Amino acid sequence: MRTEDQIRDDEAKVILGFDDGEKDVQQGTGQITTFNQLGFTGVSDRPDGWYFPKDKSEVAIVLETKSEKEDLSNKKWVDELYKNIDIVKTKYGRIIGILYNGIDIRVFKCQKNVSSQDTLTKEVEGLAPTLQHKSYYLALFSEDRIDKQKIYSLTKKINDCLHTQFGIKNLYQRMIFTACALVAKRYGAMLVKGMNFTVMKNSILSTIAKSIEKDRKQNLKLDLLIEVYAEIRMNNETNQNSLDNFVDWITEISDSINSDNWNGEDVMGIFFNEFNRYKKKSESGQIFTPDHITSFMYRLIDVNKDDRVLDATCGSGAFLVKAMCNMMKEVGGIKSKEAETIKSSQLFGIEFDREIFALACANMLIHKDGKTNLEQLDARTNDASEWIKSKNVTKVLMNPPYERKYGCMKIVKNVLDSVPKGTKCAFILPDKKLEKDYKDKKYGNKILKNHTLSTIVKLPENLFFGIGLTTSIFIFETGKPQKTQNIIGYYIEEDGLETVKNKGRQDIKNKWQEIENYWITAIHDGIDDKYGTRQRIDPQKHLSYQTPEKAFEVFEEDFVRTMVDYEMFKRNIDLKDFKERLAQKVLYESSVNADNNDVNVIMTKEV
Repeated sequence: MRTEDQIRDDEAKVILGFDDGEKDVQQGTGQITTFNQLGFTGVSDRPDGWYFPKDKSEVAIVLETKSEKEDLSNKKWVDELYKNIDIVKTKYGRIIGILYNGIDIRVFKCQKNVSSQDTLTKEVEGLAPTLQHKSYYLALFSEDRIDKQKIYSLTKKINDCLHTQFGIKNLYQRMIFTACALVAKRYGAMLVKGMNFTVMKNSILSTIAKSIEKDRKQNLKLDLLIEVYAEIRMNNETNQNSLDNFVDWITEISDSINSDNWNGEDVMGIFFNEFNRYKKKSESGQIFTPDHITSFMYRLIDVNKDDRVLDATCGSGAFLVKAMCNMMKEVGGIKSKEAETIKSSQLFGIEFDREIFALACANMLIHKDGKTNLEQLDARTNDASEWIKSKNVTKVLMNPPYERKYGCMKIVKNVLDSVPKGTKCAFILPDKKLEKDYKDKKYGNKILKNHTLSTIVKLPENLFFGIGLTTSIFIFETGKPQKTQNIIGYYIEEDGLETVKNKGRQDIKNKWQEIENYWITAIHDGIDDKYGTRQRIDPQKHLSYQTPEKAFEVFEEDFVRTMVDYEMFKRNIDLKDFKERLAQKVLYESSVNADNNDVNVIMTKEV
């Protein structure tokens, strides 16, 4: 069993990085140095570990270590840490206190209220369960200052500029050009106002080439990003004002993505959402998955930090980025030790279209992950199947192309057949897609012969507004035949999003999170007591959610209208002419008087 000295000086010091030669910071561990020696005059207490920046407005860290045998839930040890925090807060307004015994860890955040100068110290929940580098704890004071509406506005400006000023007509080329510029900024490219187009494009190209130099040894397909970017041509390369604007806008978005205040996933969701709004269906039959639905599906099939996630038609990478960010949050954030493992070896994507594959590569590189397993393959083929089998996938999140000519159901079947038995797989498909193919006896019945369709969640009918499709999430468990097992269905009729002019559908009233939480609980518990949409579906009869038919109603006014129309037809009366003459009589040949809320029209002449 390790002693306190071993845990403090041999382990905590190294993991936290308190042995770094950082400028303008006092940091270290030990039981000899007093607070007095560290600048807290007259205080003879000795901290186990400390990180004290010269700038007192920055975040300080104080460490308290114990031997492995000590229980950190003991109030005595918490009080000891609190005592040291009280000493440190005489000079610092933001402090992280860490209590560590080599096995367990407790982290406390102390922050001064600027208006009252009071301080509040409380334990931080939901952090990484193991000790992390100091940068992870310093980032706990980062605040969410990103303006989503600003990102929407900037992305729209970029899209319009590339389309109208530069003359890039192809939507995906505009997206790739922008994404590559963001990758280049991420990796330190010099993009400044005043540079001409050739210099800017070459700077982006060379930076991307350097950024994937190591990763391309693992995945030669990353070269496609460079090839596709190099092929983009402008109709107008001489508009310096537009070039300068583009550089400014890219810099602003890049700052948001790279900031410690934002992990980047929502910014990229906005970015891809804005561009995809301009194309209802791509030439590859793909439809962009809204960000809130990727989040919902992640929770729906219980994806967690230990999963290995596949999207075999990954498009621009929305599901993979969402999974990456959620999994990293679960282990403690982007700066945790486990984050690198998640990014490099737990996310797998296949994309057939060359341009979209390049876009997916750019999306992952923006998150500083060039090693993510992305392959340019046809998801219908045996090559794709063999590649999937080699990855030991544990969860599948997909929104495949819907049209039969792109092999929608063949893709679904190939994926289900290629992942391990018992894998949960969630696909977004048109409501009747599986049912139609089942009746055609081409894929539906073959799929259910080997796999179980456990749940269907019908999505809001206006989710993919403008494309004339209604969709559902189909959840399968692989390797177990359906037989006579019923399917459980639910219907999310509303998601709370509203259409904003020129900005697509947005959660402007912040309704979705509550809706999502309700449906995750309802579906997991098998009880929809709020909306009453839960239904059992017999797979021998239906493979889709059965929306109840609305009751047929006839109102008196409908009856009267029909009778009047029939009488006018029998008398050969022209409806348009009759309406005009009636309006003339009412407006100009009658007297009108109001009594309380009643309006009386008295005809002075016969109609």
